[in-house]
Amino acid sequence: MMDEATLAQVRAADPHRSTWLTANAGSGKTRVLTDRVARLLLAGTAPERILCLTYTKAAATEMQNRLLARLGQWAMLPEPALRAELARLGEAGAPDLPAARRLFARAIETPGGLKVQTIHSFCAGVLRRFPIEAGVPHGFTELDDRSAALIRAEIIEEMARDQAPELQDLLALHSGERLDAFLAGLRGFEAPADRDALWTACGLAPGEDMRALLAQCFADGATVIAALVPHLLKGSTTDQKAAAKLAPGNWAQPGLAELAILESVLLTGAGAKAPFTAKYDGFPTKALRSGPCAELLDDLAILMARVEGARPRRIALAHAERTLALHRFGHAFLARYRAQKAAHGRLDFDDLIDRTARLLSENSMAQWVLFRLDGGIDHILVDEAQDTSPAQWQVIERLTDEFTAGQGARDQTRSLFVVGDPKQSIYSFQGADIAVFEARRTGFAQAFQAVQNPMQVLELRHSFRSSTAILSLVDQVFAGDAARGLGDPPQHRAFRTQMPGRVDLWPAIPKPDKPQPGDWTDPVDQPAENSETVQLARAVADAVGQMLGQPIHDAKTGAVRRIRAGDVLILVQRRSELFAEIIAALKSANLPVAGADRLKLAGEMAVQDIRALLSVLATPEDDLSLAACLRSPLFGLAEEQLYRLAAGRKRGEYLWRRLRESSHRHAVEVLADLMGQTGFMRPYDLVQRLLIRHGGRERLIARLGPEAQDGIDELLSQALSYESSETPSLTGFLVWLTGDDVEVRRQPGSAGDGEGLIRVMTVHGSKGLESPIVVMPDCAQRKPPREAPVLPGPDGLSLWRGRKGERPDPVEDLAAMQTERQLQERKRLLYVGLTRAESWLIVAAAGETGAAEDSWHAMVQAAWAAPTWPRRACRRPGAARSCGWPLATGPRTRRSRCCRKSPRWPSRTGCAPRRRRRRKSSGPSPRRLWAAPR
Repeated sequence: MMDEATLAQVRAADPHRSTWLTANAGSGKTRVLTDRVARLLLAGTAPERILCLTYTKAAATEMQNRLLARLGQWAMLPEPALRAELARLGEAGAPDLPAARRLFARAIETPGGLKVQTIHSFCAGVLRRFPIEAGVPHGFTELDDRSAALIRAEIIEEMARDQAPELQDLLALHSGERLDAFLAGLRGFEAPADRDALWTACGLAPGEDMRALLAQCFADGATVIAALVPHLLKGSTTDQKAAAKLAPGNWAQPGLAELAILESVLLTGAGAKAPFTAKYDGFPTKALRSGPCAELLDDLAILMARVEGARPRRIALAHAERTLALHRFGHAFLARYRAQKAAHGRLDFDDLIDRTARLLSENSMAQWVLFRLDGGIDHILVDEAQDTSPAQWQVIERLTDEFTAGQGARDQTRSLFVVGDPKQSIYSFQGADIAVFEARRTGFAQAFQAVQNPMQVLELRHSFRSSTAILSLVDQVFAGDAARGLGDPPQHRAFRTQMPGRVDLWPAIPKPDKPQPGDWTDPVDQPAENSETVQLARAVADAVGQMLGQPIHDAKTGAVRRIRAGDVLILVQRRSELFAEIIAALKSANLPVAGADRLKLAGEMAVQDIRALLSVLATPEDDLSLAACLRSPLFGLAEEQLYRLAAGRKRGEYLWRRLRESSHRHAVEVLADLMGQTGFMRPYDLVQRLLIRHGGRERLIARLGPEAQDGIDELLSQALSYESSETPSLTGFLVWLTGDDVEVRRQPGSAGDGEGLIRVMTVHGSKGLESPIVVMPDCAQRKPPREAPVLPGPDGLSLWRGRKGERPDPVEDLAAMQTERQLQERKRLLYVGLTRAESWLIVAAAGETGAAEDSWHAMVQAAWAAPTWPRRACRRPGAARSCGWPLATGPRTRRSRCCRKSPRWPSRTGCAPRRRRRRKSSGPSPRRLWAAPR
């Protein structure tokens, strides 16, 4: 008999029903996806008629591997085992076993393989199939991020050479810092600027301008100010300060500058009880109002009222002008950008989605294209639907239009399966919006209901990953108002109810009153020894070092085993100072750590050494590069050897000549060999010759560690990319490398890969991962979200964001809404981080944590204090040892624990490894709180 969690998965995988599935973290949505595809194949659906759309290539590969592994297993299972396997899948009755065994062969023999791909890959395939109908270059190539950045930089230089007037608009809007990020975010400026629409969006009447505003404000001039200034000069200190501000103005012919002066003098400030209102009873001072200025007060009050009324309109007009400048520049820039892409036959990722949506919706050939596609797709499965953008939904809707059009020409059951979790929507910067997720669910349900084929709306609440202790904490953290932005408040159920669990909450480490002075030779940006980040990083490293080798309950096998390095996952919100300090502390403690999950190619030591050698090959007279590569692991000269080689050279004598005459024959032979091949080999082949024939890879990895391989491999990939887009030459490749700093994304192994390595990454990067032990040290209060310079306005109109206090009310409301959405996404990010843990969760912070929802630490602490979270208190100082958990994860000031079902080594002799000797903690004194099922 099936349990409740399995029955929910079986219902969701029913191939005969269209399904909208909301799945909690760890509820097995990938299992449901593969089950549904397998049951579709068992029902006789041809593999080529099933389309699975995933969010990432890694997810597509994972799903395809799981599916093929299952089908391959079916082909080899004995008959009783195969019947049992199909029954667990939900296939009742007498299944066709020979057909089930043939599915693996059918899947691998399908032309093009199973259609498990990202939506970008699918759209690229559609456009390549219908290039004429879509109006795209035949044989186009996808534009990678690096090439796109180079094109954008080239366009800006071209506009400067052409003295394009729109470049002045850019200079008025942007300082130049992080310019490429600004340019990459420009979207929706294909049409010329609509001045009237922009004015309306800013709360202005069409045609309104600054000249009319000034004429209305200074209808009677501002002679009262000219008459007032002499009296102010004779008044109090406050009056004299006001006179100093007013004196430079041209009050005979006042303009915009004079209006700004009057606003600063005649209106209250931003911090006043009634901000930016006229100072009828406050200016000038009482002595002047009742004395020499009494006869001027009536005219002054009229001017004050006009200035007060003019201020919001002035702000709106100034903001509208900046928005107009944004549209002028955006339109001109994107026109050149499109021309550059067309000239090179390139499409970026946004083009793939937009062109496909346009092809399926607006093009005169849309019906023909849909007919051709419709003949090959009967079932569509969409994964990670919460991160699907509106444009991507448009493509999916067009593909499923025929599904809800009533009875078709073919008598075939057709279905749509959508799975997602609004609580895990953390990619708003790529267009994801949980409001769109909810709207599409309603829309699809109504469409299927209209054709008498209702879509079942289901939910998976059971977690096959986390323990009851962790899930109870998650539910409590996001209870009540804290669930804003997550959809419905989370409700989790643990599948493994008897699995022990533990949660540690460390007290936040405060900032030191005074930084401890370091050695004068230390870098100026190096954190002080008593810095809160350094203390927390060392405490984390100390805790991890103590837990390795201790027993833990394996969630997958149910057995007790020792904790390995690969079991530990450390998650941070961003790659900040704390991120680097944690990696440094782990390496200082000689713990196996995978290093940063992302790195800059130019910052990798191995890449710097190879680039230095390539520079020598291109220019042997480059003494500095030659010295750098000689000191590198490639040749391994000591500092003293290099000094003896370089010292005492005559003017004009190069280091390369000295090297050829020296006894360092290995370096001479390698360099001479590579120099002899420079004119014949491409950069990729030249680097490979260095790495393989001359043992460069082996030497670099031996000195720098296994993580050096990622940088080396990415450098080779960049060489191939360069050769595919440019005429290969060594000098050109070196120049091409300096054009942009490539970011390398590491793919650390899972906890099950041998002993593994301790993984340190951002919560964004951990999406889809899980680990027995999760440490979240970056839970302190953060600054407000960085504001994007462009706001999405009404009807898809983009507006300049501007600074607070310099925006009209409609734009201010839009900016506040966007900031609130970003804060809500931070909460969803916390949900993702907490739910990566299987058995043990540690939450810590360095710095201020605030209260309520000010920080992640404060939210967890508030949940911990809630009386509804199940836990039992146990204050036995030595209980951790008898429970089988590691020793203290920091000095113990107070503990709350429940020891039931905690893991312990089996009693059989020789099972438990030798306990490591405890090291004295160098970190703070965090309190350790944890809970397990009652």
